[in-house]
Amino acid sequence: MSANGYLQLVFYVVVLIALAKPLGAYMARIYEGQPAGLNQAGAPFELLIYRLCGVDASKEMGWVQYTIALLVFNLLGGLAVYGMQRLQAYLPFNPAAMGAVSPDSSFNTAISFMTNTNWQGYGGESTMSYLTQMAALAVQNFLSAATGMLVVIALIRGFARQSASTVGNFWVDLTRTLLYILLPLSFVFAVVLVSQGVVQTFSAYMVDLDSNPTKLIEIVEIGKQLLITRGSLTTFSIANDLAKYFAIIPAAFATTYPQLNGLNVMHLATPNSAILAAVIFNALIIPALIPLALRGVKYRAVGAATLLRENLLIYGIGGVILPFIGIKLIDMLLVLLGMA
Repeated sequence: MSANGYLQLVFYVVVLIALAKPLGAYMARIYEGQPAGLNQAGAPFELLIYRLCGVDASKEMGWVQYTIALLVFNLLGGLAVYGMQRLQAYLPFNPAAMGAVSPDSSFNTAISFMTNTNWQGYGGESTMSYLTQMAALAVQNFLSAATGMLVVIALIRGFARQSASTVGNFWVDLTRTLLYILLPLSFVFAVVLVSQGVVQTFSAYMVDLDSNPTKLIEIVEIGKQLLITRGSLTTFSIANDLAKYFAIIPAAFATTYPQLNGLNVMHLATPNSAILAAVIFNALIIPALIPLALRGVKYRAVGAATLLRENLLIYGIGGVILPFIGIKLIDMLLVLLGMA
């Protein structure tokens, strides 16, 4: 990796750490309905949304009702994404006259947003119309991210409200996440992109090959490397999450559900240490993957089956093994420090 790449990595980590406490405190105030600046200014619009949608903001939900609302909302979003991809040939804002996305790719993309895994198995500019990218993908980049955040918020409330029977109101949490967290952040980054001259038009896609026709070969190679890198990171992420939750859920809930003791293969010290170790591991593994994301996975001209096999062996198995080792070591350290 180049010096500039290391500089960007250091800058990213410094900014991430610097924003953790103020952004976390701001988000906590938003979700608890406490004054935080933006929610005071946007309160009339927020109340208007509740009134138009028939939402009673004062009524909280139990975990079952909250979960059902989230799953139904994600299901409807997935159906919308699938339908727009399959019908894009007949919809407007399609200057390149792109045909319908294949059923398997449409289903894969829709499921990825429904499950919050963000799997991208396509090239947006060569597969999706402007309308599909805006109304399906861009919208779900907000809604899918928001529902992923709400799962965490509901889980935190479940632990914090030990004797309460409610975990919040899904529709209120969703509205506040979009209005006061995701949209303001996207506005800031949109201004940065516009200031750097990023093009955003409804014209047909164009590639300038007049000056150097070999650019097309470079573009194809870069595109393949980006897809391979994205697939590798996504494979690792999915395997990492599955292993991580398999490791901590038995330890965290074995006291409530003794049947889970049979799955507690890691023998973590306490439920608190299990959750804390998983949170610390997650905070460490994300910055550790940044160099790979910046450098990219090297593209080699081999068959798709070979690439898939190598991807699963390296990043899939690695994503399964690493959380078990990392969480166990962190749990042991917490016990040693008396923090378990």
